[in-house]
Amino acid sequence: LPRFSIPLLALSLFPSVHSRTNKNVIMSDKGFELIREYQRSTDPIPAFNDDGVRAVLEDITKIYQENYAHALSFNETGDRKFLPLVMYRHRLIQRQKRCLLAYLLNRLFRLKRLRWHVGAILPPEIKSCINDTEATWFNNYSKILAEYMASIHDGYGLNLTNDIKPPKSLYIEVRCLTDYGKFELENGEIILLKKNSQHYLPKLQCEQLIRQGILQHII
Repeated sequence: LPRFSIPLLALSLFPSVHSRTNKNVIMSDKGFELIREYQRSTDPIPAFNDDGVRAVLEDITKIYQENYAHALSFNETGDRKFLPLVMYRHRLIQRQKRCLLAYLLNRLFRLKRLRWHVGAILPPEIKSCINDTEATWFNNYSKILAEYMASIHDGYGLNLTNDIKPPKSLYIEVRCLTDYGKFELENGEIILLKKNSQHYLPKLQCEQLIRQGILQHII
C-alpha cells in the first residue's frame, strides 16, 4: 500500500494549516481496516462487509468535499496555504480507492477459485456471504466457463474443473462424511452414500463430491 511521506512532509512545513485540519480525516484509514479484516478471515470467502464499504465511500466523499471547498477558495483568493493539505487529501482518497478496489477484486478472485473447486452451485454457507452483485458475477462467470468447456474437444466438451491435479489412478477409495443418499455412476450403478461408509469409485465421478466436502479421499 502507498505511503504518504511527501504530503506529510508538506504538512509539517505548514504547521498553522495542520493545526486547523480535522485530525480524524488525516488519520482515516478505513480502507486498510477493510483489507486487514479480509486477510484475517479463514473462511472460504468472508461475509461481505457492507457497513465497512459504505464507511469508506462516505469517507472518500467527505474528504473530496473538503478538497473541493479549498479548491474554490484558492480560485477566489489565490491563497496557496491549503495546497499541501489538498495534496495530502488527494493521496488519501487514492489510497482509500485502491484499498476498496483491492477488497472487491480479491473477493471475485476467491469466487472464481470456488467455481473451479466447488462447482456452479455454491453451498448455502458461502451463498450467504456474498451480495447480489457478486452472485450475478459468479453466475455469469459460471455460464461463460460452461459454454467454453462445452465448445472444446471437437464439440464433445471437456470438464476442465476435473483433475486439476493429474490423477495417479482412475479409481480412488473414499469415505462418506455425511448421509448423502443415492449417487448414480455413469454406468447406471447406484451407490448409497451413508455417513462413514467407504467406497472404491471412479475419481472423475466423485471429485465434485470431494470438493463439496461430502466425500473424503482416503490416502
